Amino acid sequence: MKIFNTLSRQKEEFIPLEAGKVKMYVCGPTVYNLIHIGNARPMIVFDTVRRYFEYKGYDVNFVSNFTDVDDKIIKKAIEEGVDADTVSKRYIDECKKDMEAMNVKPATKNPLATEEICGMLDMIAHLIESGHAYAAKDGTVYFRTKSFDQYGKLSHKNLEDLQSGFRELKVTGEEEKEDPTDFVLWKPKKEGEPYWESPWCDGRPGWHIECSVMSKKYLGDQIDIHAGGEDLIFPHHENEIAQSEAANGKEFAKYWMHNAFLNIDNRKMSKSLGNFFTVRDISEKYDLQVLRFFMLSAHYRSPLNFSADLMESSKNGLERILTAVDKLKGLEASAKTEGLLEKEDINQVNALVEKYEAAMDDDFNTADAISAIFELVKVSNSTTDEESSLEYVTLLKNTIEKLCGILGIITEKEEVILAEEIEAMIAARQQARKDKDFALADEIRGKLLDQGIVLEDTREGVKWKRV
Repeated sequence: MKIFNTLSRQKEEFIPLEAGKVKMYVCGPTVYNLIHIGNARPMIVFDTVRRYFEYKGYDVNFVSNFTDVDDKIIKKAIEEGVDADTVSKRYIDECKKDMEAMNVKPATKNPLATEEICGMLDMIAHLIESGHAYAAKDGTVYFRTKSFDQYGKLSHKNLEDLQSGFRELKVTGEEEKEDPTDFVLWKPKKEGEPYWESPWCDGRPGWHIECSVMSKKYLGDQIDIHAGGEDLIFPHHENEIAQSEAANGKEFAKYWMHNAFLNIDNRKMSKSLGNFFTVRDISEKYDLQVLRFFMLSAHYRSPLNFSADLMESSKNGLERILTAVDKLKGLEASAKTEGLLEKEDINQVNALVEKYEAAMDDDFNTADAISAIFELVKVSNSTTDEESSLEYVTLLKNTIEKLCGILGIITEKEEVILAEEIEAMIAARQQARKDKDFALADEIRGKLLDQGIVLEDTREGVKWKRV
């Protein structure tokens, strides 16, 4: 199995630190709002990576954090007149709902930054003692980048160039830095912000130290794979390497994996452009299995363009697979038990399984893996009928289901009611109430409830939500 390692900029054979085990850390979201489809890409991609490792027989310790203390969370809390903890807990719960809807497996551990402060204080103290960090007069603690001679090795940036650039962009309030590239490990509290006591000042951790500490606690000083979006390469992952390797004296991660950006109609996703979509928004139009299938239809290192046409194409492609499996289930129920399974049939199926595995072994090429599944579907559609043996039908069905399962694609056909259908049923219910046909109105409400749609009658009209 080969993985493209951002560190070396080439594909490398995967050799685990410990035989049969994979220690994997994926940077999770900052929880101040519903997750957007840009957040969804690394969740789906690295969940699939994990699933394939498990398929290959590895025991995977998969850790993905929630950043639950951050400027954006604090801003949201102030706007709502609640504390930051209320905001972060709400959106952690909402994030987990969306992840479940996308069939993303729960992590082995989802650590929270606010629950790991003691470990952060210990690592910062150790970095100060070893000369890799220093405290400024106001209590801010900075990492001394010049003390780590490999700084820039992940992003392939030159420290001298960075120093020059940072000098030109000097930020007010950072005059106490020894060097413009030094980054924050601990910062003083501001009025109304959550804070923790420390030897340097009452304050809170910098973003980068959080992941280093959580990775160390739940996976150890060294890990096999560290992953996330390519926007995290610099400065977040570069800074993680510096502080972790300076603190632990060991290589932090052997392999660094990064997914490419997601664009909307060939433009960067942005609220100002009006092309910002949450996962919840997409769920109103599509089963989130379609979103997952769409995300995996391109290689994870390729930029991915989201559009209505491409989502429709993914919906149709997924439907082809589900229809084929459905047909095989019907044939399986009525197939003749006798009849020999031809060696040619077995060889054809096994060859496509090998093609699928070769694609996944080559840096998790899910696009080519899906192509192999489509070939299996074509074989199934062209070679099975009422005369097929039970053994052959079952082999095809089990193989397609197994390969889809590795990608997190559920092969059970499930009818998902769309937003426009819901609105039409609500309108019919409203008309029934006007006609005083309350039995019909109740029947419509019941049908919606059976499909997970709850109605709420308000002064502004009928509102609905999925449960």
